[in-house]
Amino acid sequence: MRFLVLSASRRADALNTSLAALAAETVFANGGTATLATVKDFEVPDYDGDLEAAEGVPAGARRFKDRLDEVDALVIASPEYNASVPGVVKNLIDWTSRFRPQPFNALHGLLMSASPSMTGGNRGLWALRIPLEHLGARVYPDMFSLAQAHTAFTPEGRLADSTLQARFETNLADFMSLTEAAKRYPCAKKAWVEYLGEHPDSSFDRIQTG
Repeated sequence: MRFLVLSASRRADALNTSLAALAAETVFANGGTATLATVKDFEVPDYDGDLEAAEGVPAGARRFKDRLDEVDALVIASPEYNASVPGVVKNLIDWTSRFRPQPFNALHGLLMSASPSMTGGNRGLWALRIPLEHLGARVYPDMFSLAQAHTAFTPEGRLADSTLQARFETNLADFMSLTEAAKRYPCAKKAWVEYLGEHPDSSFDRIQTG
C-alpha cells in the first residue's frame, strides 16, 4: 500500500512536518510505503481563472496530481490558521481539482495536526475536511490533533507521551487497514469463496454482485 504524507506547512522545522515524518515512519513500520512531501514541493500561484485560461493548470498542481495518482491514500498534517485551514493548502487543492478526472474523488485521506495550542489545531482539520469531502475524498473519521506540540516530541522524533504515541500508531494502522480493505476486499472475498467451494451466507457475508 502506497501513501503520500503531506505537511501543509512551508516553515522549516515546522511541527506539522515533524508529525508528517512520524506518520511516514509509522506507515513503513506497518508494511506500507510512504512518500514524505511538503506544500513547498508543489508551489502554485493564487488561483486565478484568467491565468488558468491563458496558461493552464500550473506545474506544481500537476506534480501533486501525479503523486496522488500514484498512491492509495493521502495523509495531511496541517497547521491551524485563525481556527481554519491554511490558505496555501486550500489553494493547492483548488488548483489540483481542475484536472479531469478529478484526482481527489474516492481517494482515502487521513487528517492530523500539531499545534502549541490546547486544541492541537483540530478546528483547522474540520475546515479542511469540507473541500476534500466535497471533492469525493473518503476522509477517515478519526483525526489526530497533537496539543502543546512544541513540547511533545522526543529528540528522536517520537511522541514523549507513550499513551499518545500508542494512540497515534493505532490511528495510522487502522486507517491503513481500512484503505487496504477498500482496495483488496472484493477480490479477496471472491477468491476465498471460490477456493472453499462455499456459498456466501447473506445473513453475515457482504459480497459484490454484477
